[in-house]
Amino acid sequence: MPLPPRWTRRVLLGPAVVLLAVTVVTTLPLWALVAAALSPLVPGRLRPLRLLWIGTVYLVWDAAALIALFVLWVGAGFGARVHSPAFQRAHYVLAGWFLRVLFWQARWTLRLRIDVTGADPDTALPGRPELVLCRHAGPGDSFILIHALVNWFKREPRIVLKDSLQWDPAIDVLLNRLPNRFIAPSPDHDRTEAVIRQVGHLAAGLDDDDAFVIFPEGGNFTPKRRLRAIARLRSLGLERMALRAERMRHVLAPQPGGLLAALDAAPDAGVVFVAHTGLDRMLTVADVWRELPMDKRIVMRFWSVPPEEVPTGRQERIDWLFDWWARIDEWIAANRDGVDMSDGEHAT
Repeated sequence: MPLPPRWTRRVLLGPAVVLLAVTVVTTLPLWALVAAALSPLVPGRLRPLRLLWIGTVYLVWDAAALIALFVLWVGAGFGARVHSPAFQRAHYVLAGWFLRVLFWQARWTLRLRIDVTGADPDTALPGRPELVLCRHAGPGDSFILIHALVNWFKREPRIVLKDSLQWDPAIDVLLNRLPNRFIAPSPDHDRTEAVIRQVGHLAAGLDDDDAFVIFPEGGNFTPKRRLRAIARLRSLGLERMALRAERMRHVLAPQPGGLLAALDAAPDAGVVFVAHTGLDRMLTVADVWRELPMDKRIVMRFWSVPPEEVPTGRQERIDWLFDWWARIDEWIAANRDGVDMSDGEHAT
């Protein structure tokens, strides 16, 4: 479904979410009775009630964020100073607070635990900007990564995201006020080149607490997308890369264009590779429903590479990216049960 224009989203979607949140909260006892009545008929422990609570919390969370963002907009002179350093910082603080609330609820309702392993960015690359490359699989991985960067490592992320995420009004308003880029995947070569130029522009001018975040796979991992990515490499005549992609069973072949542009724009930045596992098998709404309550341990693995160790040639950088993605694939294969077998683990 095409994304409506920004003014339509602001005028219609945002107020609709706030109104829906008020309606759901005021009628919540009725919905709770219905969910409680259905719970004995559904396998699992209180699945309808848990799903109702998760949905209500997220809806209220979205509405509260929109109200807070409106207050910031008014305080910024009805948007005139919203891009000033002070109000940019205020938006990052607001994002961190709302992410903490969201993950507090996720830990309580879904029984999730998130552990970080490896050398985290603050330890390995202190006082340097970062290019953060993360695998993409399962629901919520973007939220988890940004939560870690903002609240654990005190970074200000710049994110490359799919434009469809703008259907969520709070994400739409917040991230469009900060230095981020929403992109629409396209097979058109000229459009792809334009997107790569936008990525490079976004990565320019990073300071010591910035983190440029990109998902080189371009979408969530699924077996069908993996096969399509391999076929795309072959259609471009990149047989060697296609063979390498075939050997990777748990990730999609990375698309190097965005990384190459970011490296050129931010040559002094360190590179952080991020893998995660624990939600890999939950690719659809039906998967999430089946797993409730999840009772999962999500493990995030960080590898930090200082800028002086990043290759300089274009093909060398592409091969380097595929080497790292093969390493991430091996790590996922060894840790699909959410238990990291490597050294240096610490809980966060």
